Amino acid sequence: MHSTLLQPRSRTQADGSEQHGLLRPRMLSDMDAKQHSIKSLKSYPEAGGRSLAAAAGGDGGGGGGGGGYRVATAEMEMEAKIQKAIDFKLEGHRCYKEKKFREAIGKYHRALLQLKGIHVVDVGTTGSEVNLLSQAAAKLTEEQRRAVESTEIECYDSLTACLLQSELVNYERVKEYCLKVLGHQQDHFKAMYRAGIAFYHLGDYECALRYLRDAKCREPTDTNVLRYIQLTEMKMSKSGQRERDSGKEMLG
Repeated sequence: MHSTLLQPRSRTQADGSEQHGLLRPRMLSDMDAKQHSIKSLKSYPEAGGRSLAAAAGGDGGGGGGGGGYRVATAEMEMEAKIQKAIDFKLEGHRCYKEKKFREAIGKYHRALLQLKGIHVVDVGTTGSEVNLLSQAAAKLTEEQRRAVESTEIECYDSLTACLLQSELVNYERVKEYCLKVLGHQQDHFKAMYRAGIAFYHLGDYECALRYLRDAKCREPTDTNVLRYIQLTEMKMSKSGQRERDSGKEMLG
């Protein structure tokens, strides 16, 4: 009797031990899997040790993706600015040919304003916007850089031509624009010649003569250059004579 009563209990214990025996490996495997996932989260080999969330586009990757989108948008804005500048420049040329000099000046200034947005970032923009615009400007293609530079040169050169057509010429502004052109292209003949004219009318004959002689080196037979060189030398001669006369009066 005792043996028959004990048999079910032993079978139950055996079943329990079998169940525990089956559960233990599963529990261990689950724990191993959890530990493996924790290790993977700590270090993601393919991402060079970054967090898995960052590598998968979470903390770092998601932000980078958004930044990439903003940079791409900034690049598109840069391209649009360059095209607008070229369009305004061409409108300025049309106005100049029609002798609408004031309108032409306005068009050239608007073209330069578009290009200024590429080089100079607004003071009111945030640091991230500054960085994005700087990145976009840094990624300009060689063709875009040439387009920007040539447009600036043409606009400043054309502005001086328009100003010289005015009844009252602002020679200070003519000088400024000519020097901007020469900052881009040192051997620009018209800029050298017009700078010489501007310095002449501003009374700085030494600078005038220097720029006019540089222009003469480019175009030795240009009659306008030769005439202004002669006028400048005459002014310098008279100025020197006056200085000598005033010196004699002081000594006498």
